[in-house]
Amino acid sequence: MKQRLEREVIAMRAAKELKDGDYVNLGIGIPTLCALHIPEGVIFQSENGALGYGPLVTQDEVEKAEQYYVDAGGRYFTPAPGMAIFDLVTSFAMIRSGRLITILGGLQVSEKGDLANWNTGQDPLGGTIGGGMDLAMGAKRVIIAMEHTTKDGKPKIVEQCTAPITARDCVDLIITDLAVIEVTPEGLLLKEVAPGWSAAEVQALTEPRLIVAPDLKEIEL
Repeated sequence: MKQRLEREVIAMRAAKELKDGDYVNLGIGIPTLCALHIPEGVIFQSENGALGYGPLVTQDEVEKAEQYYVDAGGRYFTPAPGMAIFDLVTSFAMIRSGRLITILGGLQVSEKGDLANWNTGQDPLGGTIGGGMDLAMGAKRVIIAMEHTTKDGKPKIVEQCTAPITARDCVDLIITDLAVIEVTPEGLLLKEVAPGWSAAEVQALTEPRLIVAPDLKEIEL
């Protein structure tokens, strides 16, 4: 079986999309790992009301954790000079303003950029949509970081989402353990593939047709 990228590497590639001066909100799952690879000058926003905070507390830094410095995913963060704390109304005004970039996990992404990421549809009581819908529709750029297939090998990039929709026509870029794919008006553009993988092999694990970029290359970090 061919080797796929580890979750940490997916996060590293997603973090590469950010630059100094960007404001970013990180979702739960693989996006959490992006925080360990964010370039200097990127500013974190958390939907429970924090902006400009410092690095997340890692497992070997538990002594730095403070109960009041927790992001929306339940992760402890460190304070930083200039950090702001505010109410949910202010936070969601930011989220809906089109000023943030968001990196989210995904259960399914359709060829049109529809996103399903909060419930598989198998358990009607499982999970809540939370602020995911606001982030998906309100961010100026939506990046999805996820595995390319489910645990049983079914494509997560599909023609139409069968899981409950978070938001429609919202995804800009998909980064998986096999590929980097841009959502364009013409269709899904395959821009990068994991080392050792071909465009045809990625296509075999993707439901919609992929447009292969003329400058297709291996994923670089």
